[in-house]
Amino acid sequence: MTRHFLSLLDLTGEEIQALVARAGQLKEMQRRGQRHEPLRGRVLGMIFEKSSTRTRVAFETAMAQFGGSAIFLSARDTQLGRGEPIEDTARVLSRMVDAVMIRTYEHQKLETFARHSRVPVINALTDREHPCQLLADLQTYQEHRGEIRGRKVAWLGDGNNMCHSYIHAAVRLGFQLYIACPEGYDPLPEMLQAAGDHVTLTRDPFEAARDADLVVTDVWASMGQEEEMERRRRAFAPYQVNNTLMRVAKPEALFMHCLPAHRGEEVTPAVLEGPQSVVWDEAENRLHSQKALLEFLLLGPQSWAGPRPP
Repeated sequence: MTRHFLSLLDLTGEEIQALVARAGQLKEMQRRGQRHEPLRGRVLGMIFEKSSTRTRVAFETAMAQFGGSAIFLSARDTQLGRGEPIEDTARVLSRMVDAVMIRTYEHQKLETFARHSRVPVINALTDREHPCQLLADLQTYQEHRGEIRGRKVAWLGDGNNMCHSYIHAAVRLGFQLYIACPEGYDPLPEMLQAAGDHVTLTRDPFEAARDADLVVTDVWASMGQEEEMERRRRAFAPYQVNNTLMRVAKPEALFMHCLPAHRGEEVTPAVLEGPQSVVWDEAENRLHSQKALLEFLLLGPQSWAGPRPP
């Protein structure tokens, strides 16, 4: 049966942990120069309706290192940009490639594509969720601090797609997520309700960050929200991650940001470039976690019985 990755909830907690562990193995194999090409001859179709740096480079590099190839498709390069129904594009493209990665606005568009695809479909970001980034974040936390189960994670800022995926991660992996955001910018109520006591919503950023093991934030205005920037700056100013806020977290707390970051807005340069920041490892791990995901979707977890670091 074809499996898609539209949401972190498409995986069990055990599968997420296995993916994170495999991503670590693949990272070590690459650092040792160990060649591993399980997707030789396979092709990934990549549909981008939003611009990208880390997502595009990570997926293209992943396929190249795995012996396969990737095809970049923007809306202006395809019939999608000229009104072809998403169902028709899915039917045609999935007869030609082995998997499809989509970075778009409406989550419903992604779901429609998946329903009509013969091959695995990967959510590379929608306005609702960003599960690929969570795999990289979880890998990064595992590398630096070990098991995230039972830890306290603070999310500061907008209740956006990243926040939604952190909610799903808290449910699947059993950590406590404290979300601090201004009124009017809450996560979707149905997600909060489904998460139960895994998630606490507060208006106080210091309550969220107090004794946290991990502090995470994102830009105050995502792609498509630039016209709201001034209003958002005023609303989110108290939620900036700075040294004062980081001091109430645990001394060994980590800081993460999915990037690109706006220094001096959601995070100060002192925190972003400081000793608690692991954002560059986090960015690199997009590559390794997405390699693990591609293996899982195209070959199944049984493929992980193969090469290991020497």
